[in-house]
Amino acid sequence: MKLKSLMLLTTGAAFAATGAVADGHMANSMTLVSWGGAYQTSQQRAYSEPYAEMHEGLEIIWDESSAEAVARLRAMNEAGNITWDLVDVVAADAIRLCDEGLAMEIDHDEMLAPAPDGTPASEDFGDLIVSDCFIPQIVYSTTVGYRTDVEAWNGNTPEDICAIFDLENFPGQRSLERRPIGNLEWALICDGVAQEDVYDVLETEEGIAQAFAMLDTIQDQTVWWNAGADTPQLLADGEIVMGSTYNGRLFSLIEEQDQPVAMLWDAQVFDLDGWIIPEGLPEDRLARVMDFVRFATDTQRLADQALYISYGPARASSAPLVGQHADLGIDMAPHMPTDPANSERTFLFNYEWWADYRDDMDARFQAWLAQ
Repeated sequence: MKLKSLMLLTTGAAFAATGAVADGHMANSMTLVSWGGAYQTSQQRAYSEPYAEMHEGLEIIWDESSAEAVARLRAMNEAGNITWDLVDVVAADAIRLCDEGLAMEIDHDEMLAPAPDGTPASEDFGDLIVSDCFIPQIVYSTTVGYRTDVEAWNGNTPEDICAIFDLENFPGQRSLERRPIGNLEWALICDGVAQEDVYDVLETEEGIAQAFAMLDTIQDQTVWWNAGADTPQLLADGEIVMGSTYNGRLFSLIEEQDQPVAMLWDAQVFDLDGWIIPEGLPEDRLARVMDFVRFATDTQRLADQALYISYGPARASSAPLVGQHADLGIDMAPHMPTDPANSERTFLFNYEWWADYRDDMDARFQAWLAQ
């Protein structure tokens, strides 16, 4: 661990011991980076709005660049100008940023609040702490939504993930994310590879070629999306018949907007999302971030986020507090990716594999798209 980070962790221990630091010793603005859409709205309602109410004069700026977090933080580090204070990233990107020294290592038990019964944060988050730099927030999944009113399907209903590749029974435009994660795994599964063998197959050139060959079969019928809000909008507008996105975005489309869309949970790709603190923040900005993170990741706040979006809170102590949707009044538990009825055929995402191979696979995927 770098000496600077170690010194700043001592500051974190002071937060844990005192529970607060005078605002005068902290920056009066903070830039938070997230993903936009319904997810960012849930963070604002559960975390930043109540925090801002407690700290008069604090300016909280939101940036929707999390999809580009690794590249942007590399560039900021190279330029010696870190403009972001706290960044929401997926677990695999947190591992990469930590390995590259671009995210700050933390002591979870010193920096984060314990559970209400005194259980240390590290135990409350458990195995979801996949990196020394990662502060988990939610468990979510990438899955598929489909319109329920497609006449060309002659009454057929998608029952598994391979409907994405079935142009005969489910004709029409579909959407997939403009990145390899999830797409390569689904392609192999739908070409006969057992789920438990997917990453072993992707370790080989033959396996990579097999995945791309399967994707070739639908490329001219696929819209490639960059933002999680794209697929819900395309589904609502009737421009596609099915497409992948995050389960919380589909929840919003189905339950909040009452669109004729259903969700396909088969082979949903479990993933984690959480915060990283960029390495190299000035002390006043770091003090503000650490105070905010302790508040925003406590048991109640993580449970509160689930009142607005169907993502499972990362703390074990938060799960019993998840109740009804704040606006709709419906029970949120059945809409979580972790609900037993939804997670029978979950695909377990390999964070470490993607942390190791992401740059190479990204380059290959973009080259394939450009063909």
